[in-house]
Amino acid sequence: METIKQEMIHYWSQRVESFSAQRCREFQSTKRELWLAEFSAYIPMQKGLRILDIGTGTGFFATILAMAGHEVVGIDLTAQMIGEAKRKAAHYQIPASFYVMDAEQPSFPPQSFDVLVSRNLTWTLPHLGAAYKAWHYLLKPGGLLLNFDADYCHEKENRNLPENHAHKKIAADLIKQYEVMKEELRQPYTRPAWDTKLLQQAGFSNIRVDTSVWKRIYADVDEFYNPTPIFTIAAEA
Repeated sequence: METIKQEMIHYWSQRVESFSAQRCREFQSTKRELWLAEFSAYIPMQKGLRILDIGTGTGFFATILAMAGHEVVGIDLTAQMIGEAKRKAAHYQIPASFYVMDAEQPSFPPQSFDVLVSRNLTWTLPHLGAAYKAWHYLLKPGGLLLNFDADYCHEKENRNLPENHAHKKIAADLIKQYEVMKEELRQPYTRPAWDTKLLQQAGFSNIRVDTSVWKRIYADVDEFYNPTPIFTIAAEA
């Protein structure tokens, strides 16, 4: 396994407990309905779809979508995250499935899913173009990729965060690890324009970018606030 992926596993393995606790609070907050509204703008929620949540973490997106009636599978590279996702699924009594798996090389048959979703994942992938090609392979014809991410490798330091914000509580050594990983992953490209090019090369069409999602989800500067503007990329297989 590549060094950067090993570094990611090490980093997130150390953050899993606090990260999981925050996702629980986010799930119980108004953010859950805000995220559901974003999904509803792209995904027909009235019928059960087979959805893959790539980089599921502790299963936040997977839980929301499963509770909305979809058949959901979640994958993540960090085993501790998948353990938490399984525990949450059992707690909420939802039939989602979770596996430890590399997002760049998901081991599912072709055309296995109607929808692929991801959140704050693609910036961590050292071979993003190859990942998009692999994801296109997994979607049924006309299927949808829905990617929420930000250009974290070029983000600016934000000191105006509330005291209860998760980033205020991260240990100094972990912050240093995070900055090292960003440096290793940094590319001389601007996102999401770079993503659009890679998605076209991977065979996707009807690619739509929404940079206003950040203002809707993070209108309040609270413990869940993300100071780096996120975007939505929707693309059809």
